[in-house]
Amino acid sequence: MRAIIVNKPGGVEQLKISEQPTPEIEPGQVLIKVKAAAINRTDIISRKGQSGYRSNPILGIEVSGIIEKSGPETALKTGERVMGLVNGGAYAEYAVMPANRVMKIPDHLSFEEAAAIPEVFLTAYQTLFWLGNLKKNESVLIHAGGSGVGTAAIQLAKQLRDAHVITTAGSTEKLDVCLSLGADVGINYKERAFEEEIANITNSRGVDVILDFIGASYYKKNLSSIALDGRWILIGLLGGAKLEQVNLMELMAKRIHLKGTLLTPRTDEYKAELTSDFTKNALPLFNQNKLKPIVDRVFPLEDVQQAHLLMESNKNIGKIILKVDK
Repeated sequence: MRAIIVNKPGGVEQLKISEQPTPEIEPGQVLIKVKAAAINRTDIISRKGQSGYRSNPILGIEVSGIIEKSGPETALKTGERVMGLVNGGAYAEYAVMPANRVMKIPDHLSFEEAAAIPEVFLTAYQTLFWLGNLKKNESVLIHAGGSGVGTAAIQLAKQLRDAHVITTAGSTEKLDVCLSLGADVGINYKERAFEEEIANITNSRGVDVILDFIGASYYKKNLSSIALDGRWILIGLLGGAKLEQVNLMELMAKRIHLKGTLLTPRTDEYKAELTSDFTKNALPLFNQNKLKPIVDRVFPLEDVQQAHLLMESNKNIGKIILKVDK
């Protein structure tokens, strides 16, 4: 089968199309004929050799496609349209997925749209509700609102909790998309100091939950923007990982819950439980057109290098997709 492998850790030039053996399923797994896969920042980190937890030589963690083969112990049938998270191997014509992480694709969605759902919507669901404990009518600050996780989080926060959603992004185009998805306030961080805007919006109270993709460069601004007993979920490090000084008393004074998370290295059991919870509480909203995947561009598999460059440029709004099956 055709697959994308990393020749050696480095830049996009290390992404190569290679002939690889079709994977064999084990008990509790299904074989997916991959129609589409999505690009994620964890793929960039893995390509550069910085993750430390990639074991599959083939990149990619989420797919959509058709069940090619399933074990007798699963209730899934050959030919079903499905999507979900895989333990590597998504950038290929076939991939193996644990059966308890399979989600059926809503009938009206294409394979490309379906591939834009698993990682970002599960990550957004986990960070908002499992870790952020977002409650009905609370306020949430979502950074990188135009990203895949950002666009998913805006929709989930609004549809499942009717939250007051404030988001940041670096262009009017991105903010317009955020507002169209349900954000109440959009702040262009290149033009306005978001911490000052949030102070004005909340009468200096701050927000209940922050989804932080940025890290070090936003630390002081986020600290200023969060409310007493606020939940601050660190989900990315686009603005750096190290701080020169941290005054822990500032965290204690606001009684802040600061949590860091990564989804990809979580256990199979954790991902299965998260998938089950999301399938029960959020997946039906796609059929009701209350949630929708946001696709920026679709590349053929052989243009994977250009797809990675687009993600690294931070210019995409929503997901970048690889069309695998011609």
